[in-house]
Amino acid sequence: MNTPVVNNYGSFDIVFKSGSGSVLKDINGKTYIDFLSGIAVNCLGHNYKPLVKAIARQSKKMIHVCNYFFSDTGVAYAKALLEATGFEGVFFGNSGAEANEAAIKLARKYGQLNGGDSRKVIVTLERSFHGRTLATLKATGQQKFHPASFAPYPAGFKTIPANDFEAIKTAFDETTAALMIECVQGEGGVIPLDPAWAQAAAKAAREAGAIVIADEVQTGMGRTGSLLASEQLQFNPEIVTLAKGIAGGVPMGACIFRGKANRVFEAGDHQSTFGGNPLALAAALVVLKKLSSPDFLVKVTEKGDYMRSTVSGWKLPCIKDVRGLGLMTGIQIEGNPAEVEKACLEKGLLFSTAGEHTLRLVPPLNIPQKNIDEGLEILRSVLAGC
Repeated sequence: MNTPVVNNYGSFDIVFKSGSGSVLKDINGKTYIDFLSGIAVNCLGHNYKPLVKAIARQSKKMIHVCNYFFSDTGVAYAKALLEATGFEGVFFGNSGAEANEAAIKLARKYGQLNGGDSRKVIVTLERSFHGRTLATLKATGQQKFHPASFAPYPAGFKTIPANDFEAIKTAFDETTAALMIECVQGEGGVIPLDPAWAQAAAKAAREAGAIVIADEVQTGMGRTGSLLASEQLQFNPEIVTLAKGIAGGVPMGACIFRGKANRVFEAGDHQSTFGGNPLALAAALVVLKKLSSPDFLVKVTEKGDYMRSTVSGWKLPCIKDVRGLGLMTGIQIEGNPAEVEKACLEKGLLFSTAGEHTLRLVPPLNIPQKNIDEGLEILRSVLAGC
């Protein structure tokens, strides 16, 4: 399709016009089971009535107010988020990259205050992904995201292999400001971190005088079966970044902090024109309320376990590994995952690829069992023919 929208994304020739729950409909009337949810953004699916109503109500009150002031919606959400997570402060932005930029700046300032100008290095992981700005691209531990056309990149980043205990021994020193890790490496291939390794790495970083950042842009807000995935890994980060599903589809990001990272930022240190606008936070309140409802996150875990056990039970020769946490699943296959993605799309199933030879499934957290089974049957039929 010839459109005026720049195709930086290599988009498929499909135009969607509506959605309901875990099903999308294109302009030709064809329906699709959504195992992608906008890459883990539409966490409550499409046209979730409480979310639609909250956005409509807030739009009639006030869509935006600049950050020289506060909004009642913003204050209410900040209190609710910090109470739910146990953190002490929050900065609101518009995206995961913005949240990670805030975390990097906060860590750099912390390092300068607690070690001088030499303590500026952020240690990240190979196969990580942290965003598309120049700084977050450099923080990303995948060389394919560092093309020469965008150089020069900011300095002050170092990568180490995930789940490698030997690497921890020499990773941190007096120049380290922070360790920055994903609990599940989403873009790297849906690779969960070993909790024991995450705890050991965090301990070593702190012993060197650094603080710890959990990039939970994709894993946070219920995606892995707990409000924060770092709760399950138990490495107690001083900073957590959030985005994607935080507001159910409305653009929003957040950087929350506590302990040594609290009260590092001062007036003028970091700002965002649209960050924390009442419209996004009204949506975020609905998401947080749903995540806090009885047994909701338990069901997220159960659905994710069901999906992985079902796929593993197919015993298809092209499937090499099935991994994940909560409703975040990676299926490593032999062959070209893009061809599987396209074939499933033609049969009415959406998902994406990630890392090497991996299919990434991140359906809405409230996806009905019926849609799970329908989507998995499409996937099985395609993989059986590979």
